[in-house]
Amino acid sequence: MGNNVKESFKPRWYSVFFNPFYLIRINLYNAIKRNASFIHGCVLDFGCGSKPYVSLFNVEKYIGLDYQTDVSEKNTALAADVFYDGNTIPFDNNFFDSVFSSEVLEHVFNPDEILEEIHRVLKPGGCLMLTCPFFWPEHEQPYDYARYSSFGIQHLMQKHGFRVVKYEKTGSYFESLVQGMVLYAYYFVPHKPKFLEVIIFSIFITPFLLFNMLLIKVLPKRIKRSDLYLNNIVLAEKI
Repeated sequence: MGNNVKESFKPRWYSVFFNPFYLIRINLYNAIKRNASFIHGCVLDFGCGSKPYVSLFNVEKYIGLDYQTDVSEKNTALAADVFYDGNTIPFDNNFFDSVFSSEVLEHVFNPDEILEEIHRVLKPGGCLMLTCPFFWPEHEQPYDYARYSSFGIQHLMQKHGFRVVKYEKTGSYFESLVQGMVLYAYYFVPHKPKFLEVIIFSIFITPFLLFNMLLIKVLPKRIKRSDLYLNNIVLAEKI
């Protein structure tokens, strides 16, 4: 379907030479791809942005919804089909077979109200795939309101009438530390001229990413640990 996933959301192997978000993005992309078959039928992409993952889903209809603001109306990168007021999703009860929402919930100041709305527009037995970060700096300031632990996000699902079918964490304690270190180092890399940025990145940052990719294959689970991780991936059904 639709657009190809952009490089910033689906890093390639060579992204380790210039993408400071490589670890979190590749882990997130792979998790969504791995579970994409869970999403079917008529789909709402809640907080769709540029719809970067639309090509992963084989569905009948894909509708992107985003928050209406003065900025969003002028943002040509947005691929929203419908805008909403931040409170009420403008669709009838039991309208969608599935809802997909990636890296949005942390920007929602009224999660209880919004999850009730998502529950309302889903058909009984309808599917929700939701992702949100656990380990990540503040971003899109000042609209960054929360981080959810594995226990918190699953409790929130159950509280609002969803049955958690599957839950995953992306990354590990080790990968989170490497990703944090890489991102911190990137803040000090000069971004102009571009060739200088790539050279400095390749010398001072790429080795850490490659070292991580090697070690993560051989480290035992008890060393990698999972109590610090990058993202939550939740698959849930409306009950």
